[in-house]
Amino acid sequence: MPAAHPAPSTPPPAAPAPSPDAHVAVAREFVGVRYPEALGAVLGGSCAQGGATERSDLDVSVLLPAGATSRRETHRHAGRPVEVFLNTVADLREAFVESRATRRATALFLFADSVVLRDTDGCARRLRAEARHLLDTGPDPLTPDERDAGRFLLTDLADDLADTASAGDRHEQLAVADRLLRESAHLLTAHRGAWNGAGKWLPRRLRAADPALAPALLDGHLAVAERADPGPLVTAAGQVLDLLGGPLREGYREVSPRQAARQAANAAHLP
Repeated sequence: MPAAHPAPSTPPPAAPAPSPDAHVAVAREFVGVRYPEALGAVLGGSCAQGGATERSDLDVSVLLPAGATSRRETHRHAGRPVEVFLNTVADLREAFVESRATRRATALFLFADSVVLRDTDGCARRLRAEARHLLDTGPDPLTPDERDAGRFLLTDLADDLADTASAGDRHEQLAVADRLLRESAHLLTAHRGAWNGAGKWLPRRLRAADPALAPALLDGHLAVAERADPGPLVTAAGQVLDLLGGPLREGYREVSPRQAARQAANAAHLP
């Protein structure tokens, strides 16, 4: 009689992700232990918004007394990785303003969508309201110089990627495709008056800014990665260029950064 085979074991169910309240409790305890001098603190990111996984870290922004050193730190508390952004109120407000010029709003989003952990004098809630207002206002408009610089760069990258169809070097092709997607996304979001992003936030911000053209860019990037076909991404980048005046090659002129800085300094001293 053949030996009976044991029934395959059923893997245990995955542990449920901690609730938002649990994230808040851990983050509040962390701030109390690590930064007792803090004027205020908030928990942002996915742990504050209910989209965290078991691998998500805690994104904590801490408000420091005037004169303290603004910095970034990484810690582990109660088994959880914690990313900490420490700023004085003045430094954080300056970062908020800079976000409009760079169109990258990491600090704004962290504060605007946050849960307050500590607020000794109301500054955390005031800054959260300021962040929400600035996000609603949107980034600075695309300037003519930025537009033409973006057109020139996008034209050059699209030409380079098109050339890789017959070059046969996949490493070069993938490197150019990554850069073309990134620069196309940044130029398109700026043209739409929307915020841009990096990493996992690039496709998210891109889809939010232009739901019609974003899939063409993202699927075009996949075509390069999966099939070594640069055509769809080159075509999608061309559509971005068409929105801003078309490709730009001959006749483009750019002042060097040093010369631009000297001109700005001289202008500042004019009566």
